[in-house]
Amino acid sequence: MDTETLALAQEIDFSLLALFARATLTVKIVMIMLLVMSFWSWAIIIQKHIMYRTARKEASIFDRSFWSGEPLDELYEKIGAEPQGASEKVFSSGMLEWRRSHKQDGALIAGAQARIDRAMDVAIARESERLNKGLSFLATTGSTAPFIGLFGTVWGIKHSFEQIAISQNTNLAVVAPGIAEALLATAAGLVAAIPAVVFYNKLNADSEHIQGNYESFADEFATILSRQLDA
Repeated sequence: MDTETLALAQEIDFSLLALFARATLTVKIVMIMLLVMSFWSWAIIIQKHIMYRTARKEASIFDRSFWSGEPLDELYEKIGAEPQGASEKVFSSGMLEWRRSHKQDGALIAGAQARIDRAMDVAIARESERLNKGLSFLATTGSTAPFIGLFGTVWGIKHSFEQIAISQNTNLAVVAPGIAEALLATAAGLVAAIPAVVFYNKLNADSEHIQGNYESFADEFATILSRQLDA
């Protein structure tokens, strides 16, 4: 490598902003898309972390109230018509159907147990949908971002070879900038994909654990009501 080539290479700015500024329009669009995907993924990650922590806290508080020995009717009246936490919503849906299943003379309408179970299942399904909302975007980002970045890299390298052919110069000072710009797209894809995959797996496991707790509570509550129905 001659001294002139080294001097030219040292004068080239290889900072991230400079590489982005020199990239072709297609590569710029790819990197902007990956940046938006990464930003949105982190927004979902933070929002879900706060949501799951709040859900666990609300469930813990409600469990203490439910198993405190307080009569279920009084607990239902205390919660009111607009329950806040997911556990309260599951409980209220079951209690509401329990009360609707009583006739004016106090007798129970046939099939009360099945209706109570379905009411709580619907409440759990709604909460599950809320917990899982946005996780599909993390999965999509994790699976597609590397390929989007690779597309940007392939396009950038193609452009670099075209410039080499036009200039008929294969010096490092001519080749290196284009290759570096192209590889930046792949790096951006990995930066977007890796956190999305890691946190998708964690958040999905957390969501399934929380949903499992709701289902366990519904089963226990249904068992309590079943005893009263049998009595």
